[in-house]
Amino acid sequence: MVTAAAAVEPTPRRSEGCYLGDVRVVGAEKGPLAGLTAVVKDSFDIAGHRTSNGSPAWLESHPPAERHAAAVQLLLDAGAQVVGKNLMDEMAYSLAGENAHYGTPVNPAAPGRIPGGSSSGTAAAVAAGDADLGLGGDTGGSVRVPACHCGILGIRPTHGRVSLAGAAPLAPSFDTAGWFARDPAVLRRAGSVLLDPSTRRPATLRRLLVAQDAFALAEPATVQALYGALSSKIAEVSAMLSKPEEVDIASSGGGLDPAWFNAFQEHQAFEVWRQHGAWVREQQPAFGPGVRERFDMAAGITQQQFEAAAAVRAAARARLAALLGGDGVLLLPTAPAPPCCCGTPPAELDAFRRSLISLTCISGLSGFPQVNLPVASVEGLPVGLGLIGPPGSDEDLLQLTEQLMSLLAPGGGPAAR
Repeated sequence: MVTAAAAVEPTPRRSEGCYLGDVRVVGAEKGPLAGLTAVVKDSFDIAGHRTSNGSPAWLESHPPAERHAAAVQLLLDAGAQVVGKNLMDEMAYSLAGENAHYGTPVNPAAPGRIPGGSSSGTAAAVAAGDADLGLGGDTGGSVRVPACHCGILGIRPTHGRVSLAGAAPLAPSFDTAGWFARDPAVLRRAGSVLLDPSTRRPATLRRLLVAQDAFALAEPATVQALYGALSSKIAEVSAMLSKPEEVDIASSGGGLDPAWFNAFQEHQAFEVWRQHGAWVREQQPAFGPGVRERFDMAAGITQQQFEAAAAVRAAARARLAALLGGDGVLLLPTAPAPPCCCGTPPAELDAFRRSLISLTCISGLSGFPQVNLPVASVEGLPVGLGLIGPPGSDEDLLQLTEQLMSLLAPGGGPAAR
C-alpha cells in the first residue's frame, strides 16, 4: 500500500491557474492504472499536505493530512501517479469555477469562459492534457458541469459507491467522489478501481429515454447541437439500445423548475449549514461573492423547509426509479448552454445557475449515476450530453459511455485531444 508522499519526475503542465502548490505522489509499480497520471481536487486529503477546500480560512484552520483520502489511496494502490492538487471553488459551494481568493483556472476548451466548478482546476488540467484522469467531487454538479464546460468526460457515481473518507464534506447526502478523463476507456478503468464492487447492481441498459422537460430548459442552439449529434448516428444508437422514447421526468408537482430546483437548493443548504455552521461562526471567513450569499441563505433554512424539500426529494427519486426501472438510460443536456464568459455579471450568472441546477438536481436528488459525454459544440464552445442510469449501474453506464463515444465523439473516436 502506498502511504506517503514521494518524489516523481515533474511533468510539463499546459494548464494555467489550476494548481495550489506542488504535490506529487508515486503510485504502486503495478496495477490496473499503472502508467496513468492523476490530478486531485483540493478537497481530498494528501498525506503531509494541507487541504484548502478552496478557502484560505479552511487551509489555515486545518492541519496537514496524516493520510491520503480513501479515493486517492485507491488510485495510488492501482498504480496511478498523482501529479498535482487542483484549485476549486470556495468550499465547493459554486458551479462557476471562479474563486475570489485563488483565481479562475483557464478553460482549455474555451479560453475566456468559465471552466465550471467546483472541480474547476481538476477538469481544466485533464482537458489540457496534464494528466490522464482527475479525481473530483460532485454534490450539485461539480464534476458534470466542469466536464461539460471543458469538453471532457466526467461521471458522478451512484451516491455512496465511492468512499469519501478524507474528503471535505459539503452536504453529505448529496456528496459524491467523481472523476474525469479524456478517453472513455480510462474513465472506465478508473471506475473499476474506485467503485465499491459490493454495491454494484448490474443492469442491462437497453431502453433509451429522452427527457423532454430537461431539454426544454436548454437554449435552442444547445438542443439542436445535441440532437444533431444523436441524429447523425440514430440508427446505430437505436440498434445498440432502442428507438428513443420521449418522457417528462417531473410529470407533475411543479416540474424541474421550480419544484425540484427549490427542493434541491433548500435540502442541500440545510445540510451545508448543519455541516459547516459552527465553523463559519467561529472562523468568520471572508467568503467571496456568491458563496457568501449562499452561506447566508443556508443559515436561514428552517426545519420545516427541510422536511418539505425532503418529501419532494423522495418523490423525485421514486419517479426516476419508475422511469428507469432496471434497464433504462435517460438522455438530457448536462448544461443548458455553453460556458459563460469569465466575469459575467452576477444576475446573469445566477440565471444561468438556476437553469443549470434544474438539470443537475435530477441526479442529485435521486442519487443515481450520471455521465457527461462531450459530443457537440455551439459556435466552437463545448456542450455535453448527459446519461443517467439506474442506481448501482455505474459500471454498465461506463461501458455504454465507451460504446457511445466510439459512435458520437467528433471524429468517431475518443474525446482525447
